[in-house]
Amino acid sequence: MIYVNWIIFVVYVVVTLGSIIAVLMDNRQPAKALVWLLALIFLPIVGVILYFFFGQNTRRERIISKQSLDQITRRSMLGFVEQRSLQLPEEYRNLIRLFASNGWTLPFKNNEVDIYTDGYEFFPALLAEIAQAKHHIHIDTYIFEDDPLGYLVSDALIERAEAGVEVRVIYDDVGCWKVPSAFFERMRESGVDVHAFMPVKFPAFTSRVNYRNHRKLCVIDGRTGFIGGMNIALRYIKGNGRQAWRDTHLRIRGGAVYGIQSAFLVDWYFVDRTLISDRVYYPEVPKRIVNDCLAQIVTSNPTSESPEMMHGYVSILHNAKQYVYMTTPYFLPTEPVLFAMRTCAQSGVDVRLMIPMQADAKVVKWASSSYVMQAADDGVKIYLYQAGFNHSKLLICDDSLCSCGSTNIDFRSFENNFEANAFFYDRDMALRLKQVFERDLEHCVPLDEVKDIEQRGFLTRLWESIVRLFAPLL
Repeated sequence: MIYVNWIIFVVYVVVTLGSIIAVLMDNRQPAKALVWLLALIFLPIVGVILYFFFGQNTRRERIISKQSLDQITRRSMLGFVEQRSLQLPEEYRNLIRLFASNGWTLPFKNNEVDIYTDGYEFFPALLAEIAQAKHHIHIDTYIFEDDPLGYLVSDALIERAEAGVEVRVIYDDVGCWKVPSAFFERMRESGVDVHAFMPVKFPAFTSRVNYRNHRKLCVIDGRTGFIGGMNIALRYIKGNGRQAWRDTHLRIRGGAVYGIQSAFLVDWYFVDRTLISDRVYYPEVPKRIVNDCLAQIVTSNPTSESPEMMHGYVSILHNAKQYVYMTTPYFLPTEPVLFAMRTCAQSGVDVRLMIPMQADAKVVKWASSSYVMQAADDGVKIYLYQAGFNHSKLLICDDSLCSCGSTNIDFRSFENNFEANAFFYDRDMALRLKQVFERDLEHCVPLDEVKDIEQRGFLTRLWESIVRLFAPLL
């Protein structure tokens, strides 16, 4: 028996040392590597299990081959080349090139945009577009809930599939781990082509597992696209005494739909290994849509050579002249983003950050508190949203640039998730999203007016600082 114990001990030591070497060889950011080293050394067995599920770095894996990615993006490139009199704003030319150099996320003019700020507006618009689909419907979502709204949307997709429309759906396997498989089988049996993104075998242990598809995209007939922060779930609609989640979503018609379509088809190749690049999926922009609304659909993923979205946020903050307004449900910023926010505020720029008063997870709130106080100490104006849980992901800068999408200001979005945001280099769009931000401010309280936060006890602050050490893993 004693030999068995020694064998188990030796195996454990070998596995732990192997994991430690793997962490060191990945050349991660020092802070993140240190967290994993501490977990492996001081959390016997548990640390190894956590590393197995959450810590392995897949950035070197060629999940999507370069050749296939090029073939898919070539169609959107043709649309880009066909644009006449395309002028890039001088102040954002470097930012546009930064995004375009990673994954061919190209800018497109001639765009019409509708802004939805709650489920009552967004879901009827989505259902109306689905009902009018003639050729294809593409949906990419983190959560597709099996609640009354989920069934309403799935019924609409089934009806279109039975009418001969191509319907493709991607849902994230971890985001939907509580949804019974029968919900998706029902759609499959009716002709909807449904795929889970990176299925996992142990959802109970991997509900926060790395490398999830957090995008919320929809394309109808290649002419209408949706992008933003809303999943397909009833939580965005009030009822039964509950407060609806506050979120922001966009409907786009025009050139930028090419970018949304390309993002979906890259994901589709990953889940189905089917290469779709026919011209029919990239129809010509309607001639009636002629304007200077310049948009760029920016995607990021953990297989990329660089964190595009994080670099974009840093660039915007470093180059802001008047103000930067940001809304995020989770504030666990990477060091470059936090440093850029603090530097921007200290240089006299009006930097405002809106976060929910109440988080949907206590551990996230604990880890976030020290970051919030640190940013506030350096001049960032913090506002706490009180009218429910604000799940929006917005950025507005200098009345000339704005962004809306799925990216939170946290480690997971910047480094681990597959994300998608629409960036607009257009004064009118910036002012419209600025109005959304300012309306939300009416339901906020400034951080410096919340006495409970300022008067937190020593043990509370110590606990928050301890939890902060694990922020890269949350």
